[in-house]
Amino acid sequence: MGLPASEPLPARSDRARFLSDRASQFTESVIREMTRLAIRHKAVNLAQGMPDFGAPGELKEAAREAIAAGINQYAITWGARPFRAAIAAKYRHWYGIDVDPEREITVCCGATESMIASLLAVTNPGDEVVIFEPFYENYGPDTRLSGAVPRLVKLRPPDWTFDPDELRRAFGPRTKAIILNTPNNPTGKVFTCEELGFIAGLCQEFDALAITDEIYEHILYDGARHVPIMTLPGMRDRSILVNSMSKTYSVTGWRVGWALAAPDLTDSIRKVHDFLTVGAAAPLQQAGVTALSMPDEYYETLARDYAVRRDRTLSILAGAGFQCFTPRGAYYVMTDVSGFGFPDDVAFVRHLIEHAGVAAVPGSSFFQDPRDGARMVRFCFCKKPETFDEAARRLARL
Repeated sequence: MGLPASEPLPARSDRARFLSDRASQFTESVIREMTRLAIRHKAVNLAQGMPDFGAPGELKEAAREAIAAGINQYAITWGARPFRAAIAAKYRHWYGIDVDPEREITVCCGATESMIASLLAVTNPGDEVVIFEPFYENYGPDTRLSGAVPRLVKLRPPDWTFDPDELRRAFGPRTKAIILNTPNNPTGKVFTCEELGFIAGLCQEFDALAITDEIYEHILYDGARHVPIMTLPGMRDRSILVNSMSKTYSVTGWRVGWALAAPDLTDSIRKVHDFLTVGAAAPLQQAGVTALSMPDEYYETLARDYAVRRDRTLSILAGAGFQCFTPRGAYYVMTDVSGFGFPDDVAFVRHLIEHAGVAAVPGSSFFQDPRDGARMVRFCFCKKPETFDEAARRLARL
């Protein structure tokens, strides 16, 4: 006996009732869209922040060995014990932070999941989350998916400073947290000790958390120094520190990250993480033990090599007519494209991809109001020398 005849599907205009209000508040990732356009037009991809050079050889070998040794089943949900121990040892060595690997570390599927798991774990509908703008594009959707309300505070070029009075006004009785990304994507800003101290004071005054994305912690220039806000007085138990292997070890596709927080916060994060993804890849966590045990020289070389890439990128872009804002950390350059005469950043980037063969990210994707970024474009420089050579040749067409 066949299935009963079904009713005709509703007209497309009626199908909106199947879609959540949450998802309607944001678009797909513009950064990932630019990568797809770059592939379609065979453009040099200076849009998405993924290196086009290999990860350290010893790290790849450690992953192969872990798979061959049979580490291919579930790890403990919140992270394999050896990897959590390696994370704790790294933070003790670099920042003097004593983290209990059994009660204060949650290993997640990249910093991306660490951030959304943290927000879901600590916010309730109607809570407010302070976010600096321009912001990494995930923060707004993460906040809205959590049912919270973003409160935006401007970072202003050329040095990407914020107005302390504006920041204070963003805090209030409903403030649950501030998201702090330093070194910053997309601007390359590294927050100073004075700025961090001011933010820490507001968190304590308004009884708010600091959720920090520190994924570019070792990519610093011109004497800049990374300071986790967790290390400041009064912030140890009101900070959630998010990080990942992706950028420091050039393994953006591995999706292994973590969140450090006080035991009560960690307990909530672990519960959310468990039902989001169960756990990060077990053999890659084992390889992570090797990564986090790298000597200090590895990080010094990393910063030096990225400084060379930064300076090469600034030279290429300036030569092609871009006004550049020099970054002090991370591996992106924000530029002003007003001088090219296009109506906005999206039109310029599409022209750049289709006619010059170079992909970048429209600046408007880092702002709530697209008009605020309509004259800006972001380039990434985690690339090998041959990529820079080709990008320079193509940008000369401008």
